[in-house]
Amino acid sequence: MPHLSPRPTDHPDWEATLAAQHGVVTAGQLLRDFGLTQRHLLHQLDAGRWQRVLPRVYATFTGPLPEEARLRAALLYGGPSAVLSHHTAAERWGLMPPQPGPVHVTVRYGCSAVSQLPHVVVHRSRAHAHIVVGTDPPVTGRADTAIDVAVEEPTARAARQRLTDLIGTGRVGAGAVWRRLQQRPPRRYRKPLDEAVRLIAGGVQSVLEECYAVDVEQAHGLPAGRRQVPALVDGHTLYEDVTYDDAGVPLTVRLDGRTHLQPETALRDRRRDNAAELAGRSRLVFGWVEVSKQPCQVAAEVAAVLRRHRSDLGGSTCFRCSEGVVSA
Repeated sequence: MPHLSPRPTDHPDWEATLAAQHGVVTAGQLLRDFGLTQRHLLHQLDAGRWQRVLPRVYATFTGPLPEEARLRAALLYGGPSAVLSHHTAAERWGLMPPQPGPVHVTVRYGCSAVSQLPHVVVHRSRAHAHIVVGTDPPVTGRADTAIDVAVEEPTARAARQRLTDLIGTGRVGAGAVWRRLQQRPPRRYRKPLDEAVRLIAGGVQSVLEECYAVDVEQAHGLPAGRRQVPALVDGHTLYEDVTYDDAGVPLTVRLDGRTHLQPETALRDRRRDNAAELAGRSRLVFGWVEVSKQPCQVAAEVAAVLRRHRSDLGGSTCFRCSEGVVSA
């Protein structure tokens, strides 16, 4: 076949463009910026030297795309306004662990790009200009990312728990999320997301603690405990998950969301138990299974201890309770 010209390698910006875009280019760049013909492009594809990644987006190499090339291809497909968002942005910020799936990008309203599953999910935002952080590649801000991921959950409860979990990573602040919720009200789940931030401001630090606050305390009319209460043990300050001293009851509830197989952790908990016993405190310990699967039984046990000290703290039943479970 005769030589096809011009060649992209002859252009002074070719190598710099490939380096900046991780080997991925658009048809517009090839035809407009580098002067290629449609015939040359098809020749590279037919010869197996290049590959089509997305509509009008090509990789100038063969084989699987590295992660950065995959992200860049999605952004190039989305157009000049495209920014990494939702689960993809959450992974970039360290809010969620990397996992297989499409790249999520957000574009301005009016952009013609549509989702290309299983490779790209395209979202649209009317507040696009206010959610972008000028990194390379561009990404939505941490607080906006956390809200976007939560809003994609299928139920209000799942959205609240997702936001609690994301803030619990310590990589996005509850205050920043609260401000963005006021400035940019989400399209759904506004009240549950507000509630998640309120619970976190009150000391909730994990989904397990959120379940306890909502499904045990609130659902069963129990007093709201005080959370993350400092306790001095062997000269060290430790923090109790929930205490009920504010209700006049020396009760500590510990929520065990981890496996306590490490010797130092087991020793710490034994010393903390002994310190509570010496101080005349009652203690209850619950894990994920009890709180998430048997919240009514957990509430009954907490209520039983509360009633030893105050008969008016017996609680009430919830829609899941059998008749009289909590008050029995």
